[in-house]
Order: sequence, then C-alpha cells, then structure tokens
Amino acid sequence: MATKPPTGDPVQDAPQVTPPKHAAAGLPAIGHTLRIAQQQMGLARTARTLLKVNQKDGFDCPGCAWPEGDKRHTAEFCENGAKAVAEEATLRRVTPAFFAEHPLADLAGRSGYWLGQQGRITEPVYLPEGGDRYEAVSWERAFAIIAEELTALGSPDEALFYTSGRTSNEAAFLFQLFAREYGTNNLPDCSNMCHESSGSALTETIGIGKGSVSLEDLHQADLIIVAGQNPGTNHPRMLSALEKAKQAGARIISVNPLPEAGTERFKNPQNPLGMLKGTALTDLFLQIRIGGDQALFRLLNKLVIETDGATDETFIREHTHGYEDLAAAAKEADWDETLTATGLTRPEIERALAMILASRRTIVCWAMGLTQHKHAVATIREVVNLLLLRGNIGRPGAGVCPVRGHSNVQGDRTMGIFERPAPAFLDALDKEFGITSPRGHGYDVVRSIQAMRDGTAKVLFAMGGNFVGATPDTEVTEAAIRRTRLTVHVSTKLNRSHAVTGRRALILPTLGRTDKDVQASGKQFVTVEDSMGMVHASRGNLPPAGPHLLSEPAIVARLARAVLGPASATPWEEFEADYAAVRDRISRVVPGFEDFNARAARPEGFRLPHAPRDERRFPTRTGKANFTAAPVEYPRVPPGRLLLQTLRSHDQYNTTIYGLDDRYRGITGGRRVVMVHPADAAELGLADGSYTDLVSEWKDGVERRAPGFRVVHYPTARGCAAAYYPETNVLVPLDSTADTSNTPASKSVVVRFEPA
Repeated sequence: MATKPPTGDPVQDAPQVTPPKHAAAGLPAIGHTLRIAQQQMGLARTARTLLKVNQKDGFDCPGCAWPEGDKRHTAEFCENGAKAVAEEATLRRVTPAFFAEHPLADLAGRSGYWLGQQGRITEPVYLPEGGDRYEAVSWERAFAIIAEELTALGSPDEALFYTSGRTSNEAAFLFQLFAREYGTNNLPDCSNMCHESSGSALTETIGIGKGSVSLEDLHQADLIIVAGQNPGTNHPRMLSALEKAKQAGARIISVNPLPEAGTERFKNPQNPLGMLKGTALTDLFLQIRIGGDQALFRLLNKLVIETDGATDETFIREHTHGYEDLAAAAKEADWDETLTATGLTRPEIERALAMILASRRTIVCWAMGLTQHKHAVATIREVVNLLLLRGNIGRPGAGVCPVRGHSNVQGDRTMGIFERPAPAFLDALDKEFGITSPRGHGYDVVRSIQAMRDGTAKVLFAMGGNFVGATPDTEVTEAAIRRTRLTVHVSTKLNRSHAVTGRRALILPTLGRTDKDVQASGKQFVTVEDSMGMVHASRGNLPPAGPHLLSEPAIVARLARAVLGPASATPWEEFEADYAAVRDRISRVVPGFEDFNARAARPEGFRLPHAPRDERRFPTRTGKANFTAAPVEYPRVPPGRLLLQTLRSHDQYNTTIYGLDDRYRGITGGRRVVMVHPADAAELGLADGSYTDLVSEWKDGVERRAPGFRVVHYPTARGCAAAYYPETNVLVPLDSTADTSNTPASKSVVVRFEPA
C-alpha cells in the first residue's frame, strides 16, 4: 500500500558517513527500487507500471536517455529509472486544498525533497498579483491570463519559452512553432546547461552535434574511455552495455576526479551470478584533477603522433582538415605541465597510451565532467582529435558518445528547440506553415536570466523542468525571476520554481509519460529520441492523475489559439486532436523524419541518419572532419582554496530529490556535505565531521556563500572537492561559463572554507 507524503521536512543536521562502496547495483538496488516504488505506488500499481517501462508497447522512462537494444528484458529499467517512474506514477495528489493550506511563503521555505514528495498536481492554479497563495483557476482563464501578458509586451523578445528534456518530440515541435509564429527565438532549454558544449564542439569538428555511436558499437569496441561521467548513478543501464563490452574483450579507462562504484564493479541484477560476484569494469582509473582533461588528451595526442605507424594516415588524408596545425600545437605539450594540470603520474599516462595504441576501435564517452568548464568546448575538441588521429569516426565499434541526461533532451533540439536555429530549418518551417520566423538569435538560459535581471525579459513560460533549481547563481536567478510580470510552469509535480515567481504565476498540470493520453481522435502516443539517435514511440497506460490534466501538445495548442487568435492559419485544434497530424508536419520540416508516422509505428522505432557515422561524410565548413588546436587551459587555484565540482547524489535525478542518501558514496540522512581529500582537509584544518561554510571566489568580487556543510574526508583527487547540487548552485557565478557554448562552469568553482 502506498504511503502518505511527509508532513514536515526531515532533519538533515547530522548526515551519517560510512566508507564508500566498490560495486554498483546488485541486491541493494533491487531492494531500494521496490521500497521506493511501494511507497509511491503500492504493490499492484508498481507491477503494472514497471513492467511497461522501456518496452516496445510501453512508455519511455522519464529518466535518462540511454537507449534500449532490440531485445528487451522483462525488467528493462534501472534503480533510478524506477524512482523516476514511481515519482510520476505516485498515488499522492496535490489539490487546490493543498495550496489553500500552504501559502507561497511556506512553499518557499520547504526543501526540494519535501515539495517533490507531495505528489501529482491535479488542477491549474493561479497566484494573482499581491496574493499570498495559489488558487484554483479554469484552463480558459489561465490561457487568457497568459495571452493578456504576452500580447501586452513591447516585443515578442520580452518573452522566454524554456523547455525541459522530458518534453516529447510532438510537444517540442509545437512549442517552437508557436514561439516562432509569435515572433521570437527565445527558446532556452536544459541542454544549454549540460551538453551544449558537446554540441558546439561536435558541430565544428564532425558537422553534427550528436554522438556517432550505437549500442552495438559499444558492444564491439576494443577500448572505451569513460571521462567525466558517473554511469552508476546517472545512467545505470549503461553499466549493462559496459559489461557486455568487457565480456567481448573490451578494456575500459575511467577518467574522473572521484572513484565511483559503478565504474569499479557492476553487479548485474538481471542474473543471479551477476548479483553475487559482478563484473570488474575499469582496467585503468585515471584520477584526474578537475579541469585537467584537455591537458591529458593533448599530451596523448602528441604521443600518438610521435609513435611510428600510430596514426591512420589514409583517413587523415582523405577525411580530415587541419592536421598540421594540431601536430604543431601537440608538439608543444609538456610532460611537467600535464602532470601538474592532471595530478596524474607519468606511468599512468603511458599505460593509457599503450591501451589506446592497442585498440583499433575506440569510443570515448563523457558527460558533465567535461562539459561544464570554461574550456569545455576545447576539451571535447581534443577528445575528437584523438579519435580522428586513429580513424575512429565512422568505423564500427568506434566514435564519440556524449551521454545525454534527460530522456528527450536530444529530441527537443532536433525538433527545433534552439535559440540559434539553422537558417535551413527556419526556411523549411516557414514554407510548411506559411509564417515568417524571426532570424535573430534568441536567449539561451544564462542570457535569459541576465535579461530577466535587467528587466528586458518580462514573461517566463517553462515547459517542464525546474528552472530555478537547475540554474546557476541562485540568489541572482531568483531575484531576476521575481522581476518578471508572469511566470508559467507546465508541471507534473511541485518544485522550487513554483515558489519563486513573477508578479503573477500559473502552474499548469500536465500528463506524464506513464499517463494514458486520449484526445478527440482516440488514444495517442508520443515519440522520443534517445542519446544515440533512435526515435521510438512512448505510450502511457495509467489513468491520469486527475480529470483536469491536459497533455503538453494540448497545452501548447490551446496557448497558441489564445495568444495568436484567428490570425493564425496553423491548425492548432487538429494538432491537439490527433498527434499524427503533428508528425506529418514534422516529416516535411525535419530531415530524417520522412514517413514519420509509419516509421514511428514500428515496435523498434527508427534510427536517424548521421553522415559521419554512416558515410564518413562530414558536413562542416571545410567539408571534412576538422582537427583543432586550441591553447591548453586548466584551472589555477590559489593557496588555501580548493576546486569544487557540483554533482548528483544517488538519490536524485537532475534536480529531483528522491531521498537523502548517497548509498554508493556511503552518505546517508543528509545532502549538505562537502567531500574533501584527507590530506587537503588536514592542510586546511577541516576535521572530518566538522561543519563549514563554502564561499566561492570569482573575479567580480561578489561573495557567494553556501552555509553549514558537513566535511566528509573522501578519496577525491588532490586539490579538489565535491558537493551536491542544487544546494551548491548558489556558488556558481552567472557569468562563469564555457567559451562558445555559454554553459555554466559548475564543475570548476574555486572555493574557500570558513567556520560555520
């Protein structure tokens, strides 16, 4: 039987700490999964729901974007995926009576964990100007309020239309169509904060901002390098792929500032032997200092170039541009500087080189540990350089693998959710709908916050997500949002963003992935794109959380009708009634989606074209894959300071907090902890179990403080520290971003420690 939500916030004053684990999954993962699912859904609903996760006739997990193979397990989900499903399919409800009992000030004082535990929102609610709490509102009145504000703006560019990675292809396509017909390219999205650096680097070097590998490629690889990524917590089903690769003879190098249980050993819960013994995954662990990855890959590239016969000369001659510039820059790579930047030893790097040279088919996987630094784009370009030198693009078992976080974040970008759209996309959109899309670039997430701060953006409409919890410089961001005239959030559950509002605010409840979606033409399905470019259908099977919910496509369609009025020739009512009509239009606008409806109906879905992978054709400015030769950078940290990275606990997904434990790292009962190497802690006078304030240092001289963190002596890289977000987002300066991509540099924050 499902349990009731907590009435009060749990006390987190004294987190308990035990030694970190050295294996992921296994029996503890099964037990934790079933316990969370039972608390949220009850036993019968748990069985009915979890057996449909990631199945060909079921729904796509609302968690990460890791792909499924053609052959599915009966239980095709991981622990954190099950938590995500349980949170969405919960039997707990947030009704108008809840908002009557909890004024805005009360919600603002609650933790993200408490807010999320309250359950599904059942009706649209409205916070009037000067009001102290949300109140029930009809859908008609809600859309009228939005239309009133949007039509009163001096320019469409005073509105921001944010998208979360959970949004389906169909809803995302309609959302960007509405925004552009309304007159703006202000379409920031969660990708701006995570893999924007990957897209920027890959577009320049190989011509497409997506990964080039399939699940089958991972299984065929000789060498897999996992850099700046913790798959055991953030993409647990990836461990199965790594295990299969190991069983086929692959070797794995892990490059990370922290040792992580998931890359040490995987106890596969799909088979008894796996649960008991497990599979050792990592052959070489390079415990790199935060931000030292570009220096490491530059030196490796130098050593590859200097090794006779190590480069693929035919591939370089026929398919690449800029080799001479890279070779000249790599020649300057210095052993001493690299060892300083990385904290590694010469034998460790030489061993990595030997493994690279022994591999004909190499894949490099990465996530936020590479993308959220000032020099993130240059770092990823250097990764591409390594692969190009050995001809490891467009070869089976080889390529680039940026591992996306949210389940359709890649699909949303494919559908046109981008503040800097390609002219060809806008031309196709305009031709199909008879509109004139704006051509000027819009705001990304950081520039959106700056625009709200400066008063030049007055309305924020968020399609899902937790904008406040996901963004940097919390105090600046919250003050900026409070300057707006209206904030609107399309949501399934409560989060911090609902407590930080403009002068007026709306929460619009929507269907989730698990919910059955029935429109005028009958039962609907939506589609998503996984991290490896596979598109497939998702069909919810549960009764909606209440009779007043609308689907995301329906919300966009009704919003467009209210704002654009009869002047719009776009058939919004038809799109709401039948999502197949949306897919027909997508098929004529977005390359690779031809015959979309028929292909989406296939149980296995379909793979999008990828010219570098499929043809060794590189649609770049040179017509070839581009080597690059950016100057090597790495963070310099003053004496008495450490370099902090923000990260997730095992009991969270993005900003959603499922619990207060980080089982693999041995931390339970609290989240305000900072992990510091014992030797660094000794030098700084930080006793294990003591409490400290974290204060970040940035060139603007502003003090940003995160108070009351328990010090945990932990085997991090020397000179480095780690703590959970969103609690530490307050430390990340809004203007501290990656070159080119403008992604917040949340993985390299200089901090000092002051007594709590």
